[in-house]
Amino acid sequence: QVQLVESGGGVVHPGGSLRLSCTGSGVLIRDYTMAWYRQAPGDRRELVATVDPDNNANVVGSGEGRFSASRDDTTGTLYLQMNSLKPEDTGVYYCRVHYTNFWGQGTQVTVSS
Repeated sequence: QVQLVESGGGVVHPGGSLRLSCTGSGVLIRDYTMAWYRQAPGDRRELVATVDPDNNANVVGSGEGRFSASRDDTTGTLYLQMNSLKPEDTGVYYCRVHYTNFWGQGTQVTVSS
């Protein structure tokens, strides 16, 4: 059974940083392209970043230049480092085995003064 668990969310002031983590059981995340998504209130989930099996990361959209994604193969953990956070980054962040229906439960990020 595949299970993904995100952690690291919280409340942060604008300009602050957070690092989200995602660990998997029942799946070796290093063998798959993994993805981070964000879902803001009232919106659909949107892609934030991907990390492929070669550990090549790609950040898309509004996170470009501020976010970075990576994977630690020694611990089997996927990361999303978010810097210079803005209120519009607020939402629930999910990790996903890309192109599958395997999602984590999400972790809430709130950027507010």
